[in-house]
Amino acid sequence: MSSQMHIQEEAARCLLCIDAPCSKACTSGDPARAIRAVRFGNEKLAGRWVAQCTDQDLEAAEQACIHYDRPIRIKEMVASLQHSQGGETNVKKATLQVQKSANLAITFCGIPCESPFFLASSAICTNYEMVARAFDMGWAGVFYKTICLQEIHEVSPRFDAVQQEGSSDFYAFRNMEQLSENPYEMDFDILRQLKQNYPTKVVVASIMGQTEEQWIELAKMAEKAGVDAIELNFSCPQMRLTGMGSDVGQNPELVMLYTAFVKRSVSIPVIPKMTPNITQISQPACAAYFADADAISAINTIKSVTMGDRARVSGHKTISGLSGRAVRPIALRHILEIAQSPLYSGTLGKTVELSGIGGIETWRDALEFIQLGCRNVQICTAVMQYGYRIIDDLMLGLQNYLEERGISNLADLVGEELPNFVTPTDLDRDTIVYPMVERDKCIGCGRCYTSCHDGGHQAISFNTDDRQPRIVGTKCVGCHLCRLVCPTGAIGMAKRINKKQK
Repeated sequence: MSSQMHIQEEAARCLLCIDAPCSKACTSGDPARAIRAVRFGNEKLAGRWVAQCTDQDLEAAEQACIHYDRPIRIKEMVASLQHSQGGETNVKKATLQVQKSANLAITFCGIPCESPFFLASSAICTNYEMVARAFDMGWAGVFYKTICLQEIHEVSPRFDAVQQEGSSDFYAFRNMEQLSENPYEMDFDILRQLKQNYPTKVVVASIMGQTEEQWIELAKMAEKAGVDAIELNFSCPQMRLTGMGSDVGQNPELVMLYTAFVKRSVSIPVIPKMTPNITQISQPACAAYFADADAISAINTIKSVTMGDRARVSGHKTISGLSGRAVRPIALRHILEIAQSPLYSGTLGKTVELSGIGGIETWRDALEFIQLGCRNVQICTAVMQYGYRIIDDLMLGLQNYLEERGISNLADLVGEELPNFVTPTDLDRDTIVYPMVERDKCIGCGRCYTSCHDGGHQAISFNTDDRQPRIVGTKCVGCHLCRLVCPTGAIGMAKRINKKQK
């Protein structure tokens, strides 16, 4: 393994075992924890868990691996980590130092939060024991699974996933769940216990009514239970009852009315949750703003169809919600649209805060939402795949990022990328930047040639004798498809020049 990219590919193969046999076999370190750090974006810090490992221990760890295909190449991963971080000695020195962790505390709707990381309203938070375990592991708060007054009966099976063949990980997840199946009295009692036993954690009740009276009744019960805030679920894509879920979220008038009803009924913050199943999310978001909402959470799942046998329920299929890392760019687009509207900028008199949801797995994913204006992020699908333990790398990675940039206040990152976004008409169309092949990284596979020849502008030549791609400047338009398909990262960028110089 000669690059970080290959380390990540091998880490992606890891099964992330419970009580990992590889670490049990290693007496001087924790290879499983190091691999997990790489998998969730902390390759720079992964060496701390294997800094003291001997070759014998790493050999034993690799032999103990229970992967169904072939063992994870632990020894090569550690060697590559050491190489990328300046050698074994430097790794040990760096990882043995006591690091000062940046403070991830931030306020949301005036509520102090230990960090920006929350559980999203979903199957990952349906009872006291689950949420308490997550809190004990370090999660800052919970948007508890949506409570309603109707009796909920879920289907079986209710999940499906879109996966790369041969991988147990899924990049998109489809679910048919609706709301909490618990009696509403039980759920409010659970919320009351959580807030009493975890006073420093943020407990948000997610509710859904069908009429004005139901919205008000549920909101009052939530406030009486002692929760910190209320989320209004205007966005569930698979409700079987009319006038609930995304039926409401697609109607700005109903969003405004129900938000206003709840705001007049309680004194704690109210947070409408937006649906992505709409052309302009800023319209219902603005309606919530004018109803005096304190914050907006977005997005819920995207209406979708999967076609495999796993999508069947008693022989039938239906439209339901898609989540997972494949939807993150769509979620970010909706967050950007809200953040760029007058309701976020404060030009209408006040600002509304944002809670970001959609495809977040790593701290880098979370950072993207924060940089677009979110003060917290909600996570669901990644927890369903990997468990609450991902909070370790979420916090570690974001803390290290703040330290590297010399930032002590997480709030300084909120919205910092917004000035970089313009409309397509404002983009620079007078200059070009050519791709540049780095010969020492190129392995001669020809992927760049194939893609450019069949999907680009035929601007790469490829000699099968020396297996070296060459950029044909007279044809190249600077689209950089070649750079995206290169498996070794061998294609970089040359200096940007004016097109007239071409």
